[in-house]
Amino acid sequence: MKKLKSRLLPVFMMMALLFSATSCGVKYGFTGGSIPEGMKTVSVIYFENIAPMVYPTLSQNFTEKLKEQIRNQSSLSQVNDNADATFEGFITDYTISPAAVEAGTDRAALNRLSITIKVNYHNKIVEKDNFEQSFTRYKDFSGQLQAAQEETLNKEIIQMLVEDVYNRAFANW
Repeated sequence: MKKLKSRLLPVFMMMALLFSATSCGVKYGFTGGSIPEGMKTVSVIYFENIAPMVYPTLSQNFTEKLKEQIRNQSSLSQVNDNADATFEGFITDYTISPAAVEAGTDRAALNRLSITIKVNYHNKIVEKDNFEQSFTRYKDFSGQLQAAQEETLNKEIIQMLVEDVYNRAFANW
């Protein structure tokens, strides 16, 4: 009988924790995010690229990846108008710069690809969660940047940026 009680105790504790968490006015998911109670819809407006150096597919890739993250990590429906929450913004910087200089030369041994986005998040349900913030991520690479390598780096950086934006909006980071 003691073995049965010791096995059931964690189950009952988890159920109690879930019950108390869902009754607080915020929906918690197992993905680490919290979506305000009553929020049902979200809109992601196209992120225009206004950086001095433009990578052709960056705007489309970032916008679609953010939409995909919201679809996969929440139960929110995506709409075009009158959403409970809206993401909009710009890609403000796309730079390739030297990160480390090769000894004895003026060449870069390591280069850095950086992308900065400015996000305006408007939450109609919990207005104190609204924010306007820039996010920057980068990846280092060696040698000359090849087209295939640039595409791979862009995908990696976009994924990091999307996670940053999602976490800032729904995990209050």
